[in-house]
Amino acid sequence: MQRFHHYGTSYASSLPSSPSSAAVDEVQADEEPFVEERVDDVVQESGGVEEKEAPQVKEEVAPAESTTEPKMPSMESKNGKRTEGGGDAAGGPKYSMFTWFVVLALLGVWSSVAVVYFDIVDYDSVIARAKEFHMNFSEVLQGKLTAYDADGDGDFDVEDAKVLLGLKEADRAEVGNSPEKRIDTIKAVAEELEARSPAESESERRPRAADSHGVSGSQDVESEIQAAVPLPPVVEYDFIPDDSQQSMHLNKDEVTIIDSTGVLVEEPADRQTVAASAQYLTSSKFSQEVEPEPEPKPEPEPESAPSQSKHEAEVVDKSSEKQADNKLKEKAKKKKPKLLNTFDKTIKAEIDAAEKLRKKGKVEEALRAFETLVQRYPQSPRSRYGKAQAEDDLAEKLRSNDMLQRAINSYREAAELPDVTSDLLRAALKRRAERQQFLGRMRGSLATLERLVQIFPEDISLKNDLGVAHLLLGDNKGAKMVYEEVLAVAPGNGFAKVHYGFILKSENKIAESIPYLKEGLESGEPGTDDGRFYFHLGDALQRVGDNSAYHWYELGHQRGHFASVWQRSLYNVDGLKAQPWWTPKETGYMDLVKMLERNWRTIRDEALAVMDQSTGLFIPEEENLREKGEWGQYTLWQQGRIVGNSCQGVPKTCSLLERYPEATACKRGQIKFSVMQPNTHVWPHTGPTNCRLRMHLGLVIPKQGCRIRCTNQTREWEEGKVLIFDDSFEHEVWQEADSYRLIFIVDVWHPELTQYQRQTLSPI
Repeated sequence: MQRFHHYGTSYASSLPSSPSSAAVDEVQADEEPFVEERVDDVVQESGGVEEKEAPQVKEEVAPAESTTEPKMPSMESKNGKRTEGGGDAAGGPKYSMFTWFVVLALLGVWSSVAVVYFDIVDYDSVIARAKEFHMNFSEVLQGKLTAYDADGDGDFDVEDAKVLLGLKEADRAEVGNSPEKRIDTIKAVAEELEARSPAESESERRPRAADSHGVSGSQDVESEIQAAVPLPPVVEYDFIPDDSQQSMHLNKDEVTIIDSTGVLVEEPADRQTVAASAQYLTSSKFSQEVEPEPEPKPEPEPESAPSQSKHEAEVVDKSSEKQADNKLKEKAKKKKPKLLNTFDKTIKAEIDAAEKLRKKGKVEEALRAFETLVQRYPQSPRSRYGKAQAEDDLAEKLRSNDMLQRAINSYREAAELPDVTSDLLRAALKRRAERQQFLGRMRGSLATLERLVQIFPEDISLKNDLGVAHLLLGDNKGAKMVYEEVLAVAPGNGFAKVHYGFILKSENKIAESIPYLKEGLESGEPGTDDGRFYFHLGDALQRVGDNSAYHWYELGHQRGHFASVWQRSLYNVDGLKAQPWWTPKETGYMDLVKMLERNWRTIRDEALAVMDQSTGLFIPEEENLREKGEWGQYTLWQQGRIVGNSCQGVPKTCSLLERYPEATACKRGQIKFSVMQPNTHVWPHTGPTNCRLRMHLGLVIPKQGCRIRCTNQTREWEEGKVLIFDDSFEHEVWQEADSYRLIFIVDVWHPELTQYQRQTLSPI
């Protein structure tokens, strides 16, 4: 296995290429002499001459002394002989060997003092680095002194000292490489070494061991994108659309297409029912958390958002413990599936070779290899299953619906072959159902799962998947029956509990839904940690007056489903400015606001005319948001499109709006009239996305009794004036006046979304 190497930025990587023997202590004897009195300066400036180097330097300097001193006159000794320079008789040396030894010793001491005093060498770092790279001390020091290499020979020597003293010009021209800069470089290196802990160095040197792990059994079953580091066996789709509910809003008979970007487009599902209105979507996890930058801190502490109590902390610990236990149990139960029948074992080597290509990411080659195997061995289930997996991988790589459909067909063919093992049959049909759901073939997925449940009636997880398939079709009754069967044989199954509670909540059985949602979330079982369940449990608790709702909202926020306790939308774009209330100037849509306020009477008159006709254009609110009262809506635009013939009743209003694409092209919003009768209360709720802002233009506003709360700030409407708020934050409405309230709602894109995002985000 290839090891990963780390190349650090420390000075060790820039050590000279000369062998370690070419150290500072090898100064050539034929160097040119220089003045002795500047030796100390050289030692200080060199920044790294050791004590053992001082004698050698002195030996180089000694000839210079004899050449610079003036010649002494001849003197007579006691025996009458004349000696040169006043030396001893018989031409003996002027100074004794002892004197030379003392001088050399003092030079060594002075050199050592200079090195230590000026902290030129950090010996701890030097020793550590020497041990780390298995170098001797001279190599480490030479690496430090390389910064003073003036003549370009790869080391520091006397010639370099001459250049630094100005006695000789450098042989190489360096621009901007002054001694000051070299000193700074050395200091920087030293600081870097000190900053790096031994643990960090160890982690840098440690090879990546991930490649050594084999592919688990579940990875053999699931078709995954292979990476350098093995991924956990997750069934999440890498390129699932931003909002899979989009398919539920389209007509049934539209064909599957590939858009200009090449992204897979889901096939539209059947007509939306109660489940869709309850926002049961295939992917509701808060994928991108928003940090609310300027979100104002409420001055009074909100009564409904208490801090986490000891009981709440215990619930969190309990949930975490259960999650850990479940993971251990699941790991113990998980066994490598048996995918080879008797015949496939005889061609195992060929199958393994093709599978190796697929796991390495060479999906085209793998597909060709499996196609060859299928042609040679048409009755081999494992070869057919491998072909399906390769087609599945290639569909993800090419983002091709056609290739994905081929994979779906191949999974079916593999499951229908004779002598297929039960593990391969289960794996092929389960993956087929998942890819059918992804492609929008909800009914086909339901049929596949029903077949699986018939073959494996004792498998609770397959029944749970079947219940989800019913929900995706909007068949709440069918899903409810499935989960009742599951809970009858497995009353503690957390997955079935949260989904059963979700169904009860959609049926407006608020109190009954709470224990199922709560116990299911507390179980911590796979598939229960979903933003929708936190959302609906908190909503149910709020409706029965239980402030522990905010504990569950806080948990949902901590686990990444909500941007904050207040901002609980599930379909978001990361990084958008998040605040509950906005001014027209902050939005940048001043022209639109001025137009609405300038023409509010025209808009009001058209709305009143439509109301007086009693044609049924005002449809009662269907999202189960009212505690009591009557609330009707007349929609003009939805998901960036005009709704039918709605503009025929209010042509002037539509004409005014057509010039403002930030509103009419907002695929995640609506433009509509809203009429609310007296004695109406709308529960606290949040919108589905942070990608829009909502404008309210007052048309008919009673003097008292009508108000709206967003987070902890409450405001009132005014006729002819626009209120702007972010409906992804919790808001609540009261209508306690004596007459109806009429407003005009205009949703606009969040101003920080780019044009590309506005064009590519899926409708809601």
